[in-house]
Amino acid sequence: MKYKSDFLREINSRGFIYQTSDIDNLDNLISKKKITAYIGFDITSDSLHIGSLVQLMLLNWLDEFDHKTIALVGGGTTLVGDPSGKDNTRKIMTPDEISKNIEKIKKTFNNFIDLNKNGSIINNYDWLANLNYISFLRDIGSKLSINKMLTYESVKNRLDREQPLTFLEFNYMLLQSYDFYHLKKNYNCVLQMGGSDQWGNIINGIDLVRKMLNEKVFALTSPLITNADGSKMGKTAKGAIWLDESKLSNFDFYQFWRNIEDENTTKFLKLFTKVSLNEIEKLSQLKGQEINEAKKILAFEVTKITRGLESAHEAEEIANNIFTKKTLDERIPSFDVKFSEIEGSNFLILDAVEKLNLSKSRGDTKRLIKSKGIKVNDEIFNSQDLSLKVYSQLSEIKISVGKKNFGILRIKK
Repeated sequence: MKYKSDFLREINSRGFIYQTSDIDNLDNLISKKKITAYIGFDITSDSLHIGSLVQLMLLNWLDEFDHKTIALVGGGTTLVGDPSGKDNTRKIMTPDEISKNIEKIKKTFNNFIDLNKNGSIINNYDWLANLNYISFLRDIGSKLSINKMLTYESVKNRLDREQPLTFLEFNYMLLQSYDFYHLKKNYNCVLQMGGSDQWGNIINGIDLVRKMLNEKVFALTSPLITNADGSKMGKTAKGAIWLDESKLSNFDFYQFWRNIEDENTTKFLKLFTKVSLNEIEKLSQLKGQEINEAKKILAFEVTKITRGLESAHEAEEIANNIFTKKTLDERIPSFDVKFSEIEGSNFLILDAVEKLNLSKSRGDTKRLIKSKGIKVNDEIFNSQDLSLKVYSQLSEIKISVGKKNFGILRIKK
């Protein structure tokens, strides 16, 4: 489809659009006037991870085209828990825990939307916390059909697997629908965006707005991003890829993007950077080893938009020191250990990898050693007793796990 509006044309060309409601009327509306749109974020941690990056980029493009953006933080709905895409009931969090998480995540939002211009962060706890339950059931619950809710994939998948779906979680759909109604009524918000797993929740909201206000609003979802093998993107041996640098170093964040599968390079350049489509087309023609140049651009640009220009330069410099100049860089993960512990074999390679957070477990480290996946000072580690004693006279050693994870063990005499 050929879109009239600059916003829809841009995000469609970059692969953001998966499902839409009444796209022709939405396109006509956006091509004629600036709108207000929102995306909701559950605040289950003190940092977002790259599973939220597609949605953050959608807000960023809205901001780019001067539309009003609302990052809706779920201070209220996080107390309930979204069942979408989940097999298990979520941990119940306290309001205090959620408030602390929101404060820490605000910095990330500010990197994607201009909070001094058209962007805002709104907490749905402000209106959900004071709802009268009887009135809510009468006024809102009566407008939404359980029969319809049971047809949504997020619910069907849980029921098909005979996984528990509590009434608490079932109410999440009502609350998210109420959010759309509230934002339309009070902020004239006409578009809700989200991942494809949110389609049912968003459609419920559209129905509620129509029944309560007799007005039209719209839905737009984006595809869930996976690796080339179909697995969910965002997990490594070290865990989640966090957007906040206090939870994951700039270097590790940069390296995640630098080491993505070749098949995803062009797709990720379109989704996660502001590099022009013409330039991406040129980069997509690179083959073999040359594709690494495209990956370097991807890693730098994603780090820049997520963490800032200074952080991107830092990560690029560290990578250049390690991989091009073949020198150690003091900014990569390090740990100090006493010479006596190394010399007495009280501190093994298992301890070093664990302290440097370079693998998931000690068992995983043992398997990596057997498969020759661990190097010390760029030589394969194969000591049968797992000792580091042979390196005890050095002041520092470089430990590598696979091709992507590095750390420095400093030996204190």
